Amino acid sequence: MYMKRSCGILMPIFSLPSKYCIGSFGKESRDFINFLQKSGHSYWQLLPLNPTSYGDSPYQSFSAFALNPYFIDLDGLIKLNYLTKEDVACEQFNQYIDYGKLYIERFKLLRKAYQNALNMNIKPKLEKFIKKNKEWLKDYACFMVLKGLNDGNSWQEWSDEYRYHSAELVSKIEKNYDEEYYFWVFLQYLAFSQYLKLKSYANKHGVYIIGDIPIYVALDSSDVWSNPDLFKLDENRRPTTVAGVPPDYFSADGQLWGNPLYDYDKMSKDNYAWWRYRVKKCAELFDSLRIDHFRGIDEYWSVKSGEKTARVGEWLKGPGINLINALKEAAPTMQFIAEDLGLLTNSVIELKNQSGWPGMKVYEFAFDSGYSNAFLPHNYEKNCVAYIGTHDNDTIANFIKENPSLHGFMKEYLHIDSVDNIIDTMIGTLYRSNADLVIVTIQDILHQGGEARINTPGTLGTNWTYRLNKKVFTKSLSEHLKALADESGRR
Repeated sequence: MYMKRSCGILMPIFSLPSKYCIGSFGKESRDFINFLQKSGHSYWQLLPLNPTSYGDSPYQSFSAFALNPYFIDLDGLIKLNYLTKEDVACEQFNQYIDYGKLYIERFKLLRKAYQNALNMNIKPKLEKFIKKNKEWLKDYACFMVLKGLNDGNSWQEWSDEYRYHSAELVSKIEKNYDEEYYFWVFLQYLAFSQYLKLKSYANKHGVYIIGDIPIYVALDSSDVWSNPDLFKLDENRRPTTVAGVPPDYFSADGQLWGNPLYDYDKMSKDNYAWWRYRVKKCAELFDSLRIDHFRGIDEYWSVKSGEKTARVGEWLKGPGINLINALKEAAPTMQFIAEDLGLLTNSVIELKNQSGWPGMKVYEFAFDSGYSNAFLPHNYEKNCVAYIGTHDNDTIANFIKENPSLHGFMKEYLHIDSVDNIIDTMIGTLYRSNADLVIVTIQDILHQGGEARINTPGTLGTNWTYRLNKKVFTKSLSEHLKALADESGRR
């Protein structure tokens, strides 16, 4: 499988329509796959599928390996007799996700499903699942038990008894809190079972899944708690430096992500075993994989812990081609995509070329520096993935509305007279570009405004909440997308 002259759609699972509070791995996902197939689009790009934590961002998760329990299909649990239709009547479709309500209501349902599953002798299946995923699952389940015992607080705030991970502590938690421990295992068992069936369904219908992994992991995660030696932490397991990026297009203060930085010197001694295992597991879930913040493999922005913004920091040398080769070795069939956005140095460009991985082009960035702008379609090389915008961009309709100073060049470049024709003409030129793969969002195809934006980097509040109504997936929309694919020789 290679993404040659192809097209696809970026659609987060949470944005899918359903009768419940959030999209899932259930019928709405299969319906979307059917829609892609009918529309002549063979790629579905997802955002990270991991459990969300503070801020509800899929890029800040309690685990780099676990799946988000919110994506478990409730109708699937009804079919298994773990829940009834009456049980799920409390949930209903809303245009925006209310994560606070979801946290309260959904876990009540999942705990009820767990008790019913225990009565149906689910334990042997859970033990088998633990054995298959022992490298990460035990630590994750124990981590979640301990978060519950500590009122959901970060492990950085736990007492020394719990803060310092050990095999003895994990065994103790398994034994003393076995019911709660197996609850978190149960959720992963359900999520993986449903998702793997979904991926199989997609592939059988000619649709390939593009996954997305953040380059860093959250400080408040089972990954850092259970593998402190892999990160730049002090003797008390507090981060000495944290990740981010300096001031850029998205933020005048830069973006202070706060993730602990990897200790690449230690990682290199076992040829990046943690990373190799990570992408090996990803290869079970995805056909292609977008590596977020590719630049961090070449150089990464290091900010001293305690800084309030990312303005003050330093670029440090990353693992470079050694890590890339380790990832290729671990997942030889995976097609990687390098998220090479932002200020690119010659060394980053050289590393991407060495890797052979396609980079990213974002059309929304194309209109501020004339015809030489690398994001204008006539400048694309074949080995790239081209987007109207990503999950971090405003919708094109709102971008045009908020940037009237760019209208003149937009119309000049697109050879049109009216601002009203910018969106459709942009989309057409993107599909006809030289890029091997083109990815669009439904929001931009539908000309939706700022209310449909997925994320505004560096902010908290309304991000990651937008959902589409199922009424938008019409026959005429499918025919329009099919015409775009056919006219540009894509599939």
